[in-house]
Amino acid sequence: MTDIPRIALNSGTAIPQLGFGCFKVDPGMTQQVVEQALELGYRHIDTATGYDNETAVGAALRASGVPRDEIFVTTKLRNDHHKAGDVAGAFQRSLDMLGLDYVDLYLIHWPMPANDKFVTTWRTFEGFYREGRAKAIGVSNFKIPHLERLAAETEITPALDQVELHPLFQQAELRAYLKEKGIAVEAWGPLGQGRWALDAYPAIADAAAAHGKTPAQVILRWHLQEGTIAIPKANQRAHAAANLAITDFALTDAEMAAIRALDTGQRLSADPDEVN
Repeated sequence: MTDIPRIALNSGTAIPQLGFGCFKVDPGMTQQVVEQALELGYRHIDTATGYDNETAVGAALRASGVPRDEIFVTTKLRNDHHKAGDVAGAFQRSLDMLGLDYVDLYLIHWPMPANDKFVTTWRTFEGFYREGRAKAIGVSNFKIPHLERLAAETEITPALDQVELHPLFQQAELRAYLKEKGIAVEAWGPLGQGRWALDAYPAIADAAAAHGKTPAQVILRWHLQEGTIAIPKANQRAHAAANLAITDFALTDAEMAAIRALDTGQRLSADPDEVN
């Protein structure tokens, strides 16, 4: 077991602050790498219908021998299920593929604002939460205007917003809004999805050298100290283990400030207003 801290959600549950992401993990390898992650001590697994690996994640959960109530499982509604009006059916299929009676967190993967379905979709999510089949419900890639619509037109505040967030794109305005509303923030692509060299920035490289850690470990530690939940992926056992080894050091205030100063305000991935 690891000593990764947990973040309290407004649903009354708590989520491990570091999880294991399954985005772009080959379905043929998913069971193996998720079993490996659970063996190493991960207790938070993040998948999605759109990743096409929920069945393999479920197989890994069962094979691991770890009690169900010790594992925090997140999955997400695939975008085309908004348009089809098949939210309830999609959720049940996810439960069936995972082999679970409930998930700990169910997310709307993208708001797809041009389709204008996310409010009615959220109302259906509220039913999953009330039934106990989703212990918490949240959103992914929602910007402030999307969240404001939910606040105005629905009853339950999202527990979490999972968004692109890393040292080069820190989303300060969104994070301040989420903090004000009691919504946890979770970073996908917390290491930049391999789109930039982690050791290319002195703020990161110098901190790594000072603490005897890798640049990736420094960035994940930065997320923890910022209060962000992070879900890096790692196919290799050594990388997965290294990502967990971030609780035995702390970045100084100066190191934190230097990493904050790397923010470019530029996304590396799609703008949620343009994903439809």
